[in-house]
Amino acid sequence: MKSTLLLLLSVSVFSLTACAQKDTTIKDPATTFDYELVVGEMQIPWGMAFLPDGSMLITEKSGELIHFKDGQKQLITGVPEVYQRGQGGLLDIELHPNYGQNGWIYLSYASSEGEGEGGHTALMRAKLNGNQLTDQQVLYKATPNTTKGQHFGSRIAFDKDGYLYFSIGERGEKDINPQDITRDGGKIYRLNDDGSIPSDNPFVGKPNAKEAIYSYGHRNPQGMILHPKTGEIWVHEHGPMGGDEINVIKKGANYGWPVVTHGIDYTGLPISDESSRPGMEDPIYFWVPSIAPSGMVYVTSDKYPHLKGNLLVGSLKFQYLEHVVLDGKEVVKREKLLKDIGRLRNVKQGPDGFIYAAVEGKGIVRLIEAKTPVNKE
Repeated sequence: MKSTLLLLLSVSVFSLTACAQKDTTIKDPATTFDYELVVGEMQIPWGMAFLPDGSMLITEKSGELIHFKDGQKQLITGVPEVYQRGQGGLLDIELHPNYGQNGWIYLSYASSEGEGEGGHTALMRAKLNGNQLTDQQVLYKATPNTTKGQHFGSRIAFDKDGYLYFSIGERGEKDINPQDITRDGGKIYRLNDDGSIPSDNPFVGKPNAKEAIYSYGHRNPQGMILHPKTGEIWVHEHGPMGGDEINVIKKGANYGWPVVTHGIDYTGLPISDESSRPGMEDPIYFWVPSIAPSGMVYVTSDKYPHLKGNLLVGSLKFQYLEHVVLDGKEVVKREKLLKDIGRLRNVKQGPDGFIYAAVEGKGIVRLIEAKTPVNKE
């Protein structure tokens, strides 16, 4: 009887949080989109980066880095050994904003190096010499290692001042990591491009603090962008059962996990009876139910007038591309694109203006407007 009452209570809390914001119910898109396969036969393509010549670097979670050029896939050698467990592996990839001048490529991955058994998220930079990674430098390695297989985070973005941001999830240890600035995990980090710590980071000089931390109280951010108009870093992150969030990152801010949340535990029981608290940042949007978001892009391309100025977010759980319509920082509507395409891991806008999406078990696809059948009558 007691367990039944607890379950009913948790469902009630879950229902209330679902109604706590403006209704943005997904509707059929105003423009119908289709896709064409660009890079096939990939298992879990996690990260994508476009080189100046229009070719593409793609990470496979299993540990392979692929250079796709002139319709051919070439395997890059010299990739660091990755810790493959659960969600861990070779993860995101991003070019330095001045790549044409310095050639630096940044990679995030699960690494077993360092203290303890298992692995944790690492960030490195390297250069591409032919089909080999050279000049490798590990810029950050989270500690201590753990054999848990979840929540490595790992998205990478640069801001307009050239600072490097990356995410590390709380590694399944919500009660000890995200609220403690002396521990890695559940954080957004900021570094200089060479891995040194900016002197104005919020926790520089704090006793025992991880000084690379820029914000904390996160669960597992797997989407990160530079907003091209405001210059802010936006992230989305996985909630538990309900409560995936979009957050605008602020210096030194606490985003609340697990003290506040709009979701519940996978057991059906509440995690917290609070969804907001003074001194903790509220998300600009949260999903109930969870869509399991991965990858995010702010569309600036004129090739997609209907999408321009809005977000595209991949859904792992429901296997579609979500169009998130914005009015400033408010989400006013959501649309499903590419329904049932598969687990959508990442989405990027290429230098050619087209949107590219990474789909598990399929590969890299390009978003195109669907052709309307001609009425022959």
